[in-house]
Amino acid sequence: MDYPNPNHPEEYNEGMQKMQMQMQMNKQYLVYKQDDKEMNDASTCGKILIFLSWVLVFLTMPFSLLVCFKVVQEYERAVIFRLGRLMEGGAKGPGIFFILPCIDAYARVDLRTRTYDVPPQELSITPIEFLPTLYALTIFFSPFTFFFLSLLSVLTKDSVTVSVDAVVYYRVNNATISIANVENAHHSTRLLAQTTLRNTMGTRHLHEILSERMTISGSMQLSLDEATDAWGIKVERVEIKDVRLPVQLQRAMAAEAEASREARAKVIAAEGEQKASRALREASEIIGDSPAALQLRYLQTLNTISTEKNSTIVFPLPIDLLTFFMKKTEAQ
Repeated sequence: MDYPNPNHPEEYNEGMQKMQMQMQMNKQYLVYKQDDKEMNDASTCGKILIFLSWVLVFLTMPFSLLVCFKVVQEYERAVIFRLGRLMEGGAKGPGIFFILPCIDAYARVDLRTRTYDVPPQELSITPIEFLPTLYALTIFFSPFTFFFLSLLSVLTKDSVTVSVDAVVYYRVNNATISIANVENAHHSTRLLAQTTLRNTMGTRHLHEILSERMTISGSMQLSLDEATDAWGIKVERVEIKDVRLPVQLQRAMAAEAEASREARAKVIAAEGEQKASRALREASEIIGDSPAALQLRYLQTLNTISTEKNSTIVFPLPIDLLTFFMKKTEAQ
Protein backbone atom coordinates (compact mmCIF):
# COMPACT_ATOMS: atom_id res chain seq x y z
CA MET A 1 0.00 0.00 0.00
CA ASP A 2 1.38 3.41 -1.00
CA TYR A 3 1.22 5.98 1.80
CA PRO A 4 0.45 9.63 0.85
CA ASN A 5 3.17 12.26 0.91
CA PRO A 6 2.66 14.64 3.89
CA ASN A 7 4.54 17.43 2.07
CA HIS A 8 1.53 17.98 -0.21
CA PRO A 9 -1.53 18.66 1.97
CA GLU A 10 -4.15 18.13 -0.75
CA GLU A 11 -2.65 14.85 -1.92
CA TYR A 12 -2.15 13.79 1.70
CA ASN A 13 -5.81 14.41 2.65
CA GLU A 14 -7.09 12.69 -0.48
CA GLY A 15 -4.79 9.74 0.11
CA MET A 16 -5.88 9.39 3.74
CA GLN A 17 -9.55 9.37 2.72
CA LYS A 18 -8.87 6.63 0.18
CA MET A 19 -7.03 4.58 2.81
CA GLN A 20 -9.93 4.93 5.27
CA MET A 21 -12.45 3.88 2.63
CA GLN A 22 -10.32 0.88 1.69
CA MET A 23 -9.98 -0.20 5.32
CA GLN A 24 -13.75 0.13 5.82
CA MET A 25 -14.44 -1.98 2.74
CA ASN A 26 -12.01 -4.63 3.99
CA LYS A 27 -13.79 -4.77 7.35
CA GLN A 28 -17.19 -5.12 5.67
CA TYR A 29 -15.82 -7.85 3.43
CA LEU A 30 -14.56 -9.79 6.45
CA VAL A 31 -17.92 -9.41 8.22
CA TYR A 32 -19.87 -10.53 5.14
CA LYS A 33 -17.50 -13.43 4.64
CA GLN A 34 -17.99 -14.54 8.25
CA ASP A 35 -21.78 -14.18 7.95
CA ASP A 36 -21.80 -16.17 4.73
CA LYS A 37 -19.79 -18.90 6.40
CA GLU A 38 -22.23 -19.06 9.34
CA MET A 39 -25.21 -19.09 6.98
CA ASN A 40 -23.66 -21.90 4.95
CA ASP A 41 -23.06 -23.92 8.11
CA ALA A 42 -26.62 -23.30 9.29
CA SER A 43 -27.96 -24.13 5.85
CA THR A 44 -26.08 -27.43 5.82
CA CYS A 45 -27.35 -28.33 9.28
CA GLY A 46 -30.86 -27.28 8.32
CA LYS A 47 -30.83 -29.44 5.22
CA ILE A 48 -29.85 -32.43 7.32
CA LEU A 49 -32.70 -31.81 9.78
CA ILE A 50 -35.19 -31.34 6.95
CA PHE A 51 -34.07 -34.63 5.40
CA LEU A 52 -34.46 -36.44 8.73
CA SER A 53 -37.94 -34.93 9.16
CA TRP A 54 -39.00 -36.22 5.75
CA VAL A 55 -37.66 -39.66 6.67
CA LEU A 56 -39.70 -39.54 9.88
CA VAL A 57 -42.82 -38.58 7.94
CA PHE A 58 -42.44 -41.51 5.53
CA LEU A 59 -41.65 -43.98 8.30
CA THR A 60 -44.74 -43.02 10.31
CA MET A 61 -47.09 -42.87 7.32
CA PRO A 62 -50.14 -42.55 7.41
CA PHE A 63 -50.25 -41.40 11.04
CA SER A 64 -47.88 -38.55 10.27
CA LEU A 65 -50.43 -37.04 7.89
CA LEU A 66 -52.63 -36.19 10.87
CA VAL A 67 -49.83 -34.00 12.19
CA CYS A 68 -48.50 -32.59 8.93
CA PHE A 69 -51.72 -31.23 7.40
CA LYS A 70 -53.33 -28.18 8.99
CA VAL A 71 -56.41 -26.17 8.07
CA VAL A 72 -57.04 -22.45 8.57
CA GLN A 73 -60.38 -20.71 8.14
CA GLU A 74 -61.26 -18.01 5.64
CA TYR A 75 -60.70 -15.29 8.23
CA GLU A 76 -57.36 -16.73 9.43
CA ARG A 77 -53.77 -16.87 8.22
CA ALA A 78 -50.92 -19.15 9.32
CA VAL A 79 -47.39 -17.81 9.77
CA ILE A 80 -44.93 -20.73 9.50
CA PHE A 81 -41.42 -20.83 10.98
CA ARG A 82 -38.95 -23.50 9.88
CA LEU A 83 -35.99 -23.87 12.21
CA GLY A 84 -36.77 -20.43 13.61
CA ARG A 85 -36.87 -18.70 10.21
CA LEU A 86 -39.91 -17.39 8.38
CA MET A 87 -40.97 -19.53 5.46
CA GLU A 88 -40.84 -17.92 2.05
CA GLY A 89 -44.12 -16.83 0.52
CA GLY A 90 -45.55 -15.14 3.59
CA ALA A 91 -48.57 -16.28 5.55
CA LYS A 92 -50.50 -19.35 4.39
CA GLY A 93 -54.23 -19.71 3.99
CA PRO A 94 -57.07 -19.92 3.86
CA GLY A 95 -57.35 -23.66 3.32
CA ILE A 96 -54.99 -26.58 3.94
CA PHE A 97 -51.20 -26.43 4.21
CA PHE A 98 -48.37 -28.82 5.03
CA ILE A 99 -45.81 -28.61 7.83
CA LEU A 100 -42.93 -30.86 8.81
CA PRO A 101 -43.06 -32.17 12.37
CA CYS A 102 -40.35 -31.22 14.86
CA ILE A 103 -38.83 -28.43 12.73
CA ASP A 104 -41.89 -26.39 11.71
CA ALA A 105 -43.94 -24.18 14.00
CA TYR A 106 -46.88 -22.02 13.01
CA ALA A 107 -49.08 -19.33 14.53
CA ARG A 108 -52.71 -18.63 13.64
CA VAL A 109 -53.64 -15.00 13.11
CA ASP A 110 -57.27 -13.83 13.14
CA LEU A 111 -57.89 -11.12 10.52
CA ARG A 112 -61.36 -10.13 11.70
CA THR A 113 -62.04 -6.69 13.10
CA ARG A 114 -61.83 -6.52 16.86
CA THR A 115 -63.51 -4.09 19.23
CA TYR A 116 -61.67 -2.77 22.25
CA ASP A 117 -63.51 -0.79 24.89
CA VAL A 118 -60.92 1.64 26.24
CA PRO A 119 -61.34 1.99 30.02
CA PRO A 120 -62.36 5.46 31.24
CA GLN A 121 -59.36 7.77 31.35
CA GLU A 122 -59.76 10.35 34.10
CA LEU A 123 -58.13 13.68 33.35
CA SER A 124 -57.81 15.37 36.73
CA ILE A 125 -57.22 19.09 37.09
CA THR A 126 -58.81 22.18 38.41
CA PRO A 127 -60.86 24.54 36.31
CA ILE A 128 -60.00 28.04 37.50
CA GLU A 129 -63.48 29.35 36.86
CA PHE A 130 -65.38 26.39 38.29
CA LEU A 131 -63.69 24.35 41.00
CA PRO A 132 -61.21 24.72 43.84
CA THR A 133 -57.85 23.04 43.60
CA LEU A 134 -57.95 19.23 43.45
CA TYR A 135 -54.98 16.99 44.00
CA ALA A 136 -54.53 14.10 41.56
CA LEU A 137 -54.10 10.63 42.99
CA THR A 138 -51.42 8.57 41.29
CA ILE A 139 -51.77 4.80 41.66
CA PHE A 140 -48.99 2.45 40.69
CA PHE A 141 -50.10 -0.59 38.72
CA SER A 142 -48.55 -3.85 37.60
CA PRO A 143 -48.49 -5.19 34.02
CA PHE A 144 -51.22 -7.62 35.01
CA THR A 145 -53.69 -4.88 35.98
CA PHE A 146 -53.33 -2.46 33.11
CA PHE A 147 -57.12 -2.14 32.86
CA PHE A 148 -57.00 0.07 35.99
CA LEU A 149 -55.37 2.91 34.09
CA SER A 150 -58.57 4.85 34.60
CA LEU A 151 -57.42 5.57 38.15
CA LEU A 152 -54.42 7.57 36.96
CA SER A 153 -54.60 11.34 36.57
CA VAL A 154 -53.24 13.73 33.98
CA LEU A 155 -53.30 17.52 33.60
CA THR A 156 -55.48 18.84 30.80
CA LYS A 157 -54.90 22.08 28.93
CA ASP A 158 -57.51 24.18 30.73
CA SER A 159 -57.35 22.32 34.08
CA VAL A 160 -60.66 20.48 34.00
CA THR A 161 -61.48 17.14 35.63
CA VAL A 162 -63.19 14.82 33.15
CA SER A 163 -63.50 11.07 32.63
CA VAL A 164 -63.46 9.89 29.01
CA ASP A 165 -63.88 6.42 27.54
CA ALA A 166 -63.71 5.34 23.90
CA VAL A 167 -64.03 2.36 21.55
CA VAL A 168 -61.31 1.31 19.10
CA TYR A 169 -62.01 -0.86 16.05
CA TYR A 170 -58.90 -2.51 14.63
CA ARG A 171 -57.79 -5.60 12.71
CA VAL A 172 -54.61 -7.39 11.69
CA ASN A 173 -53.57 -6.07 8.30
CA ASN A 174 -50.35 -8.09 7.86
CA ALA A 175 -50.21 -11.44 9.65
CA THR A 176 -46.47 -11.93 9.19
CA ILE A 177 -45.51 -8.53 10.60
CA SER A 178 -47.90 -8.86 13.53
CA ILE A 179 -46.12 -12.06 14.59
CA ALA A 180 -42.51 -11.19 13.72
CA ASN A 181 -42.30 -7.51 14.77
CA VAL A 182 -44.13 -7.45 18.10
CA GLU A 183 -44.62 -9.97 20.88
CA ASN A 184 -48.34 -9.34 21.36
CA ALA A 185 -49.87 -7.02 18.78
CA HIS A 186 -53.31 -6.89 20.43
CA HIS A 187 -51.98 -6.11 23.90
CA SER A 188 -49.64 -3.44 22.53
CA THR A 189 -52.43 -1.84 20.50
CA ARG A 190 -54.71 -1.67 23.53
CA LEU A 191 -52.08 -0.07 25.74
CA LEU A 192 -51.26 2.41 22.99
CA ALA A 193 -54.97 3.24 22.63
CA GLN A 194 -55.18 4.12 26.33
CA THR A 195 -52.11 6.35 26.29
CA THR A 196 -53.18 8.00 23.03
CA LEU A 197 -56.61 8.80 24.48
CA ARG A 198 -55.05 10.36 27.56
CA ASN A 199 -52.47 12.34 25.59
CA THR A 200 -55.06 13.59 23.09
CA MET A 201 -57.50 14.72 25.77
CA GLY A 202 -54.68 16.34 27.72
CA THR A 203 -54.08 18.80 24.88
CA ARG A 204 -57.73 19.84 24.51
CA HIS A 205 -59.95 22.33 26.26
CA LEU A 206 -63.20 21.24 27.89
CA HIS A 207 -65.41 22.91 25.28
CA GLU A 208 -63.43 21.15 22.52
CA ILE A 209 -63.90 17.75 24.17
CA LEU A 210 -67.64 18.33 24.51
CA SER A 211 -68.27 19.79 21.05
CA GLU A 212 -65.60 18.30 18.76
CA ARG A 213 -65.81 14.57 19.38
CA MET A 214 -65.61 13.66 15.70
CA THR A 215 -62.47 15.74 15.20
CA ILE A 216 -60.81 14.22 18.26
CA SER A 217 -61.79 10.71 17.17
CA GLY A 218 -60.31 11.29 13.71
CA SER A 219 -57.09 12.61 15.21
CA MET A 220 -56.79 9.58 17.48
CA GLN A 221 -57.50 7.21 14.59
CA LEU A 222 -54.74 8.71 12.45
CA SER A 223 -52.26 8.68 15.33
CA LEU A 224 -53.01 5.07 16.28
CA ASP A 225 -52.99 3.87 12.68
CA GLU A 226 -49.60 5.42 12.03
CA ALA A 227 -48.08 4.01 15.22
CA THR A 228 -49.45 0.47 14.76
CA ASP A 229 -48.58 0.18 11.07
CA ALA A 230 -45.19 -1.31 12.02
CA TRP A 231 -47.05 -4.01 13.97
CA GLY A 232 -49.25 -5.04 11.06
CA ILE A 233 -52.34 -3.49 12.67
CA LYS A 234 -54.93 -1.35 10.89
CA VAL A 235 -56.99 0.95 13.13
CA GLU A 236 -60.28 1.38 11.29
CA ARG A 237 -62.22 3.64 13.63
CA VAL A 238 -62.13 5.36 17.01
CA GLU A 239 -65.29 6.54 18.76
CA ILE A 240 -65.56 8.54 21.98
CA LYS A 241 -68.38 6.95 23.96
CA ASP A 242 -68.91 9.23 26.91
CA VAL A 243 -67.48 12.29 28.62
CA ARG A 244 -68.36 12.40 32.32
CA LEU A 245 -67.89 15.48 34.47
CA PRO A 246 -67.68 15.54 38.28
CA VAL A 247 -70.79 16.58 40.21
CA GLN A 248 -69.31 19.88 41.37
CA LEU A 249 -68.37 20.83 37.84
CA GLN A 250 -71.83 19.85 36.56
CA ARG A 251 -73.47 22.09 39.17
CA ALA A 252 -71.15 24.96 38.34
CA MET A 253 -71.82 24.63 34.62
CA ALA A 254 -75.57 24.34 35.26
CA ALA A 255 -75.50 27.51 37.37
CA GLU A 256 -73.54 29.31 34.68
CA ALA A 257 -75.97 28.16 31.99
CA GLU A 258 -78.97 29.22 34.09
CA ALA A 259 -77.45 32.65 34.71
CA SER A 260 -76.78 33.01 31.00
CA ARG A 261 -80.38 32.08 30.18
CA GLU A 262 -81.73 34.57 32.72
CA ALA A 263 -79.53 37.30 31.29
CA ARG A 264 -80.76 36.57 27.77
CA ALA A 265 -84.38 36.55 29.01
CA LYS A 266 -83.93 39.97 30.65
CA VAL A 267 -82.38 41.36 27.50
CA ILE A 268 -85.27 40.03 25.41
CA ALA A 269 -87.86 41.44 27.86
CA ALA A 270 -86.15 44.84 27.86
CA GLU A 271 -86.07 44.89 24.07
CA GLY A 272 -89.79 43.99 24.01
CA GLU A 273 -90.68 46.80 26.43
CA GLN A 274 -88.64 49.25 24.39
CA LYS A 275 -90.45 48.30 21.19
CA ALA A 276 -93.84 48.40 22.97
CA SER A 277 -93.18 51.87 24.38
CA ARG A 278 -92.24 53.15 20.94
CA ALA A 279 -95.41 51.69 19.44
CA LEU A 280 -97.52 53.17 22.26
CA ARG A 281 -95.98 56.60 21.74
CA GLU A 282 -96.70 56.46 18.02
CA ALA A 283 -100.29 55.37 18.70
CA SER A 284 -100.85 58.20 21.18
CA GLU A 285 -99.53 60.72 18.66
CA ILE A 286 -101.90 59.39 15.98
CA ILE A 287 -104.93 59.42 18.33
CA GLY A 288 -104.08 62.92 19.56
CA ASP A 289 -103.98 64.26 16.01
CA SER A 290 -107.42 62.78 15.16
CA PRO A 291 -110.47 63.35 17.50
CA ALA A 292 -112.45 60.74 15.58
CA ALA A 293 -109.82 58.15 16.36
CA LEU A 294 -110.22 58.94 20.07
CA GLN A 295 -113.99 58.32 19.85
CA LEU A 296 -113.40 55.01 18.06
CA ARG A 297 -110.97 53.98 20.74
CA TYR A 298 -113.55 54.86 23.38
CA LEU A 299 -116.20 52.69 21.70
CA GLN A 300 -113.73 49.82 21.31
CA THR A 301 -112.94 49.95 25.01
CA LEU A 302 -116.65 49.82 25.91
CA ASN A 303 -117.10 46.82 23.63
CA THR A 304 -114.22 45.03 25.30
CA ILE A 305 -115.60 45.67 28.77
CA SER A 306 -119.06 44.41 27.81
CA THR A 307 -117.74 41.06 26.66
CA GLU A 308 -116.14 40.34 30.04
CA LYS A 309 -118.18 38.65 32.76
CA ASN A 310 -118.09 41.39 35.35
CA SER A 311 -120.82 42.16 37.89
CA THR A 312 -120.01 45.87 37.92
CA ILE A 313 -119.33 47.96 34.83
CA VAL A 314 -118.10 51.54 35.08
CA PHE A 315 -118.89 53.72 32.04
CA PRO A 316 -116.50 56.62 31.72
CA LEU A 317 -118.15 59.91 30.71
CA PRO A 318 -117.04 61.77 27.63
CA ILE A 319 -114.61 64.57 28.29
CA ASP A 320 -116.65 67.11 26.30
CA LEU A 321 -119.74 66.43 28.48
CA LEU A 322 -117.76 67.09 31.63
CA THR A 323 -116.49 70.28 30.09
CA PHE A 324 -120.12 71.37 29.40
CA PHE A 325 -121.15 70.84 33.04
CA MET A 326 -118.07 72.64 34.28
CA LYS A 327 -118.87 75.67 32.12
CA LYS A 328 -122.50 75.68 33.33
CA THR A 329 -121.40 75.60 36.97
CA GLU A 330 -119.09 78.54 36.46
CA ALA A 331 -121.88 80.54 34.76
CA GLN A 332 -124.17 80.02 37.76
